[in-house]
Amino acid sequence: MYRRNSLFPVVISLFLLAQNSFGQKISATEKRIIKSVDSNNKKAIEFLEKVVNINSGTMNHDGVKEVGMVFKQAYDDLGFRTRWIDMSDVNRSGHLFAEVQGSKGKKVLLIGHLDTVFEKDSPFQGFTMEGDTLAHAPGGNDMKGGDVIMLYALKALAENGLLKNHQITVAYTGDEEKTGKPLEISRKDLIDAAKRSDVALGFETSTGFNYATVARRGSSGWKVEVTGKRAHSSGIFNENVGAGAIFEMSRILNEFYTNVRGEEYLTFNPGVILGGTQVSFDGALSKGTAFGKSNVVAQTAVVNGGLRFITEDQKERAREKMREIVGNNLPHTSATITFADSYPAMPPTEGNLKLLEELNQVSIDLGQGGVEAYDPGRRGAADISFVAAYADCLGGLGSMGSGAHTPNETVNLKTFKELTQRTAILIYRLINQ
Repeated sequence: MYRRNSLFPVVISLFLLAQNSFGQKISATEKRIIKSVDSNNKKAIEFLEKVVNINSGTMNHDGVKEVGMVFKQAYDDLGFRTRWIDMSDVNRSGHLFAEVQGSKGKKVLLIGHLDTVFEKDSPFQGFTMEGDTLAHAPGGNDMKGGDVIMLYALKALAENGLLKNHQITVAYTGDEEKTGKPLEISRKDLIDAAKRSDVALGFETSTGFNYATVARRGSSGWKVEVTGKRAHSSGIFNENVGAGAIFEMSRILNEFYTNVRGEEYLTFNPGVILGGTQVSFDGALSKGTAFGKSNVVAQTAVVNGGLRFITEDQKERAREKMREIVGNNLPHTSATITFADSYPAMPPTEGNLKLLEELNQVSIDLGQGGVEAYDPGRRGAADISFVAAYADCLGGLGSMGSGAHTPNETVNLKTFKELTQRTAILIYRLINQ
């Protein structure tokens, strides 16, 4: 299904040379859609520059909403019914939803996000061109480029009168990079929209011109806390003192590595560890302090980590093994493990693979080459995972670029038009099935 560890080089120029050599399956209506995308491409790039130049770091609530209002006006102009959903209850800005309603064809949900990792105090601000086809842009690749592709694909359909009697829901969350808690509040509207949809398309960063995402790993937090018997170090290992907290934590982590590791797509990482006579750990900030002496047996140890998994069953198997290991303690020690769910898994279902086949056919018909499944072991979690239980899903449909989440983030404008064409034709075919 996947080509493990083999992201092949993409020769973009070959795709671009073929862009006008449409396959026989491109209809007259689809040619009009393509023409609309072409004619709007310059405006799409200008729109992208405008929204990139508005800082929308997750915790810049005003900035996130300002970007949302720019998109809201654009969808209002296309005839969508729009609404801003306030998320101040979870200390986040809010979400923008836009919808047209109808009963014809498949019901489609498009997913993007307004926020970026670059907060107001980041030195990386503003859209700057480097040559004719590359832009340095904070959040331009992750994921305002994908947001604009969504908008301008739908604009091409609207301009040709092709949205009537169809249900399309557009969801732009305002806290994808740092989700508001509890998730039951911050993701309720997205999940409700998925329950009304047949298909969900995610426009998070593209992994390459000829790849799409049929599966994403879920993520979970875990924390191990160990208690030992405080005593003079001369007594360690005897029947009255035992092993101490640090040796017990070392045993636990070693057995995790030895006995839990091994399943494909399952990974777990201890991100921070503290141990000693006294330990103070702030889970919200993932940092703390520890005090201990070499002549005192450690009384306390704590590890905070993350778990990635491809299915809920895989997650539960790993958790059960971890619980068993944590419960088998060294002398005079005790340990507990707790788990915190974050993103669910998006497994590679039959419906997801069928969507990939349809996207592949669209791309071939456009003369852009085939599209195959990207290795889920090399993708992070995303909002589309929250809806995977309710609709067929396909992700990785956004803009191309590099350096996401870094001051070197770029968005590739050379393929922007082609990706928008591909999206528009895919949506058109789905809503007419």
